[in-house]
Amino acid sequence: MERPGTWTSTFLPHAILLKNVIHTARARTMLDVGKWPVFAFLPPDELRLIRQACVFGSAGNEALYVTVNDEVFALGTNCSGCLGLGDMQSTIEPRRIDVLCGKKIVSLSYGTGPHVVIATTDGEVYAWGHNGYSQLGNGTTNHGLTPAQVSTNLLGKKVTQVACGSHHTIALTTEGEVFAWGYNNSGQVGSGSTANQPTPRRVSSCLQNKVVVNIACGQLCSMAVLDNGEAYGWGYNCNGQLGLGNNGNQQTPCRIAALQGINIVQVACGYAHTLALTDEGLVYAWGANSYGQLGTGNKSNQAWPTLINMDKERMVEVAACHTCHTSAARTQGGQVLMWGHCRGQAVATPHLTHFTSTDDVFACFATPAVTWHLLAVDGDDHLTVAQSLKKEFDSPEISDLKFLVDGKYIHVHKALLKIRCEHFRELLNDTDEEAIEVHQFSYLVYRAFLEYLYTDTINLPPEDAIVALIEISGSLYHIPHRSGPVDTTWVLHPGLLDLATFYRETRLKRLCQETIKRGICEENAITLLSAAVKYEARDLEEFCFKFCVNHLTAVTQTQAFTDMDHELLKNFISKASRFGAFKN
Repeated sequence: MERPGTWTSTFLPHAILLKNVIHTARARTMLDVGKWPVFAFLPPDELRLIRQACVFGSAGNEALYVTVNDEVFALGTNCSGCLGLGDMQSTIEPRRIDVLCGKKIVSLSYGTGPHVVIATTDGEVYAWGHNGYSQLGNGTTNHGLTPAQVSTNLLGKKVTQVACGSHHTIALTTEGEVFAWGYNNSGQVGSGSTANQPTPRRVSSCLQNKVVVNIACGQLCSMAVLDNGEAYGWGYNCNGQLGLGNNGNQQTPCRIAALQGINIVQVACGYAHTLALTDEGLVYAWGANSYGQLGTGNKSNQAWPTLINMDKERMVEVAACHTCHTSAARTQGGQVLMWGHCRGQAVATPHLTHFTSTDDVFACFATPAVTWHLLAVDGDDHLTVAQSLKKEFDSPEISDLKFLVDGKYIHVHKALLKIRCEHFRELLNDTDEEAIEVHQFSYLVYRAFLEYLYTDTINLPPEDAIVALIEISGSLYHIPHRSGPVDTTWVLHPGLLDLATFYRETRLKRLCQETIKRGICEENAITLLSAAVKYEARDLEEFCFKFCVNHLTAVTQTQAFTDMDHELLKNFISKASRFGAFKN
């Protein structure tokens, strides 16, 4: 038998844990591509291997897909060599793109030229297809029949997202920089001129020293969202698709002033219209509207961002594609709405569908029936390690430790707690107890914290997240206790914020604030504002305050507003007045 403290005895619990949780894994659902006709001839065995896919082409008749083995295949009409097979022969049988096999694609986009651009997990960019306007970024106008790395000005950069217009391309790096190249007749590459851009060029101007987190392209325009929620647009604007209140083209990025104070988290571009999602789950739209794609109930173009009345719960995703005039959105509860061009009909207001994914909207309603982004599913014939760990949280079957909180047990694994938390590593090395009692934390909050260690996510309603925001920031003290059915009590003292590494405080606080933002409504806004003020969560306080001002009539009619602390009420009214909330 090995002595305690040796390498074997230390490693063994970790190995047993991983072996047990992986052994309990079950099969995952495959990626459903059956709604796209281009896949109709693939046998079921081949379809089950697909983990990523993209459908494009003038009639939705070309496709690329990635298998579980990271092999990349293409099939379809092969217009301009955009299948990347080295020739221009159409194929109904999938053919492998050898140069891309094993590259692990993270982003894929296509232009109507057509050309195709991808980014890999290593941050490399590859492009192929039509190149009459240098949209492949290789400095020439020669068509590319096979994928070639786009290297000029991108070596040393790691690209995480790519987006294509009709004949131009933009790319986003991990540093928040945007590079652009290709067709530039309307300023869509953001260079300050209308000369075509043969190689990637940093889009600077107003984006200099700013961090971009999301990009999108219309046919002849480009959009970017910053980490502070601001939105910028440049390029063609004759339909008002830049949201600037005019119809003049922009050769450099221009901030959408009408969205001042509104925190945008995602943009999506149609052929000549734009959708924007806010952190409150609201949707704004602007640009061309001849098919009702703005969802305003009419067919009038809008040069200013217009709030769309969804009459549903908050939205978590907007979807559009530069090849069509169709729009879609998904709610927090998984409902999918669509509007715009629908198989030849104009749908001018958002309509609820029976779909559970925005992808289905484009497969069934859009013309052409293409994918608006890279379809993907994490899958294999077993769960990943992360998925297995999530499944085993609070499962008594193979746990070796349980916490007693508010009279209820939470089952965990010592090895995982030691791996994930330095403080647990020290404390659990000093005790062999199988049950530990926790005081001061609530069951709901402490369970959410332990679940975070398994999943890296916070799973709490917003009202409890505000409590966790402070409780999770506390420090932990080990106090021996010798009474009752357990032999150890852990007392957690909230409010001590100096231990930044404990519980990964910064990330946990950010996750809690994101949870609160997603769940804020008129009924709980004052409660959340009060808690944010009390616990000095400044960013959250500002968010809640803006929400209250934007929904002032409904908020002031709630019981929470009636019961509001006098000093807080006085400060709220004063600050709201400065914001012009009480002007006629």
